Amino acid sequence: MVFAGLSFLYCFLPAVLIVYYAVPRFLKNYVLLVASLVFYYIGEQRLVWVMITSILLNYGAGLLIQRFRSRRCAKVILGIAVASDLVILCYYKYTDFFISSFNSLFSASAPLLHIALPIGISFYTFQAMSYTIDVYRGDMCAAKNPCSVATYITLFPQLIAGPIVRYSDIEKELGNRKCTINDFSHGISRFCIGLGKKVLLANSLSSLVKVAAYMDEKTVVLSWMSAVAFALQIYFDFSGYSDMAIGLCKMFGFHISENFNYPYISTSITDFWRRWHISLGTFFRDYVYIPLGGNRVPKWRWLINIAVVWFLTGLWHGAEWHFAVWGAMFGVLLILEKVFLRKLLKKLPSGFGIVYTMFFVVVGFVIFSSDDMLDAVYNLKAMFGFSQIPLVGAEALYLLRSYAVTFVVAVIAATPLVTNIARKLKKKPFSAIIEPAYACMLLLLSTAYLVDGSFNPFLYFRF
Repeated sequence: MVFAGLSFLYCFLPAVLIVYYAVPRFLKNYVLLVASLVFYYIGEQRLVWVMITSILLNYGAGLLIQRFRSRRCAKVILGIAVASDLVILCYYKYTDFFISSFNSLFSASAPLLHIALPIGISFYTFQAMSYTIDVYRGDMCAAKNPCSVATYITLFPQLIAGPIVRYSDIEKELGNRKCTINDFSHGISRFCIGLGKKVLLANSLSSLVKVAAYMDEKTVVLSWMSAVAFALQIYFDFSGYSDMAIGLCKMFGFHISENFNYPYISTSITDFWRRWHISLGTFFRDYVYIPLGGNRVPKWRWLINIAVVWFLTGLWHGAEWHFAVWGAMFGVLLILEKVFLRKLLKKLPSGFGIVYTMFFVVVGFVIFSSDDMLDAVYNLKAMFGFSQIPLVGAEALYLLRSYAVTFVVAVIAATPLVTNIARKLKKKPFSAIIEPAYACMLLLLSTAYLVDGSFNPFLYFRF
């Protein structure tokens, strides 16, 4: 089941909302927990036990750490819990990667296990780990009620693809929350905006990427068109999911942090990663970068810390070497910016910084979206004219004309322009009807597309 699906929109979500608001306050977390487990079971079935194991492991570890906080064994318990979380994650996500790497390195022929990857395991594992670590650090007390921890980890609005939420961020709301009419209406609007991003923009751009991939006539223009389309697609796909998650959480009385802040207007790679997938960047900063010493160490250690974080960031996205290369590329760029490049960029017009940033973002997403490094090299060679292909062809021009409007709308939607216009319209006398009317229009248009559409999972489901 996906958010951008008719069964979710018109069956699952209305049913959950009706039951949720019908029951007394002390039962609301239980309703959310059951709904979240059902939501996850529909997609995973047998593998739901992996998530339940993670819940029980970290809930128990939190209680033990709380009890033995002043003793040395608290650190041992934390180590066992974190190691267990990572073992589970690595087993399902990286076993075949390790085997294939071993085979390549030693010319071996060990068979791959082809282990099914539980949906959203990277996201809920990180949330579970952050809970236990924060209890150990003393940032919060361990929850006594297992339902609170289970609801936090399984919360279906953000279970599959984030944003990554910390227990401390919603601890008070887990215990006592209320959803105002204003919050609920804003939640609906935010959800519909995310739905429109996914169905109307991301899915349209996805069709362009697929058409370009199967065209016989390969050209430089077609390669760049496909690369830019994918960069826009993954933004609207993932930010659309985040919008829907934030909107759904508001409907249930939770307020979670933003995950995107118009990353495609960034003037540097540093700025880009402060705007893109903010919750993941914050997680690696607080739980990897700072514990390694951050920038409070000698320069050579500092650079190594950055390299380690970005290598891990790359591998977090997928168990393939091209993901590691993608992460390493951004790590190198960030190091260069911190050493000298960012000072230079500040002296230049902001437009130059945006072009520089988007160039490497698009190139990076070409590596990201490839099947492997050989495929990535092939695609990059085509983009830069090293594959003995023509600059442009009739098919590329036809495709460009066909999707010109989609490109224009997508580029505008990736900037704060629409948001700024909406803020100005809110000051007008008729502003009260603008937001609901806009949300209804997006819902109706998205529904119309979904009726004739096929299964359209979010790209980040695989992570």
